[in-house]
Amino acid sequence: MQEELSPDAQKRLLGEYAKRNGMILSNEFIFMDKGISGKKAEKRPDFMKMISMAKQKPAPFDVILVWKFSRFARNQEESIVYKNLLRNKCKVDVVSITEQTGDGMFGKLIERIIEWMDEFYSIRLGEDVTRGMVENAMRGNFQSSPALGYQVVRKGELPKKVPEESMPVEIAFKKFVYSSMGFLEIARHLNSLGYRTKKGKLFEARGVKYILMNPIYKGWLRWNYRNPDGTKKSKDDWIIVKVPKLEPTVSEELWDAANERIQLMSKIIVKKSKPSSVKRHWLSGLIKCSACGRSLSTSVHTDKRYGRTYINFQCYGYLKGKCSISHQVSEKKIVPIVLSMLKEDSLKKEVPFEILTDTKSSDEISIIKMQLDKIELKELRIKEAYRNGIDTLDEYRENKNILSRERSSLQDKLESLSVPEEEIKADMPNRIKSVYDIVSSESTTKDEKYAAINSIVKKIIYRKSDGEIDIYYYYS
Repeated sequence: MQEELSPDAQKRLLGEYAKRNGMILSNEFIFMDKGISGKKAEKRPDFMKMISMAKQKPAPFDVILVWKFSRFARNQEESIVYKNLLRNKCKVDVVSITEQTGDGMFGKLIERIIEWMDEFYSIRLGEDVTRGMVENAMRGNFQSSPALGYQVVRKGELPKKVPEESMPVEIAFKKFVYSSMGFLEIARHLNSLGYRTKKGKLFEARGVKYILMNPIYKGWLRWNYRNPDGTKKSKDDWIIVKVPKLEPTVSEELWDAANERIQLMSKIIVKKSKPSSVKRHWLSGLIKCSACGRSLSTSVHTDKRYGRTYINFQCYGYLKGKCSISHQVSEKKIVPIVLSMLKEDSLKKEVPFEILTDTKSSDEISIIKMQLDKIELKELRIKEAYRNGIDTLDEYRENKNILSRERSSLQDKLESLSVPEEEIKADMPNRIKSVYDIVSSESTTKDEKYAAINSIVKKIIYRKSDGEIDIYYYYS
């Protein structure tokens, strides 16, 4: 078991060591990252500040004192890189006041062994903590912040339901399942009623979705759901346990119904566009005039005799006198034609489509390629450092292995972002089928239908002359 001292105790011992060895220790050059893990250098502001100052010419200090080498870094790769930088290029030594390694080759070997042991201890400690938390979660013990509608009365105990705070949660589930409202509509509805989130803020669509997917509301606890950076983990890593003593907010049947609908919605990829709530119809903006190529705008007509409303489509250019051919068509006529074409295309083995480049993925690919280019430059530098006698053969090998692992990781990411065209072709009919299921269902809302059709359809050309359409698909 490693001995741990508080930062203040370490500071005192460092001061005593400096005094005994005739060193001047200025408060200006005392760097402490309190409460921050030593695993990643970029997440330690004071550490990075120290490295930056050491790079100055001349450096404002000759030696860096640490209580233990583990205080410098618990990641061996970073420890080697930064120590080489400091000692070889900045001429600044790194000294542990409790771990005497000596000079020469054996001193460096002992230091490497200490670094390895520190990293091993850090990994084992993390595994032990995680193992304990997993066991705790499997037993149904609560170990996270309480969700909206719950509060922790006593630490270590299950959260208690707060009736008045649970009301927006119950409304969200009922509106989503029974009224087929979308996430954004529910958020607006809750805000209009004066309800607020756990932090007192307005509800947003993503917050509503998170509520609907949180199993705590049916009496289950979920743990290990997110990574430290906030991204979701794989479902295989989640721990979800039913806890009989935890009071649910909604029935399991209602929760399951909500999540079945979310699962159906997740089959589509939503394309960025105007909010569908301002559109009159889920086909708005997609249907184009075969004569001039302009969109068919919508108009609403009311039959006062029966109190019914009808939506008609007409070429925007024709309405403005810029197109000479009328393409007026009613919702009752165009919708069955579109549904029939979608169903027909979903049964085909191959469907023509256009591949649209995802800007985010494209940017990520460019960044990865730039990082790979930088690794090549780094390899040239470490080779030059070895040839010039700055780095030893062992240090050169270590740095080369680090760069090799970095390159391998980046190449794996690059491959994961590139989808083979044959896979896309095979997947396209399945996507069309998923969209058809949504737009043909009476239980889905206009918002969901609009998002679904826009996730795969670029445009629909309507020919008034024969009443036929051509659907242009895309893959993104």
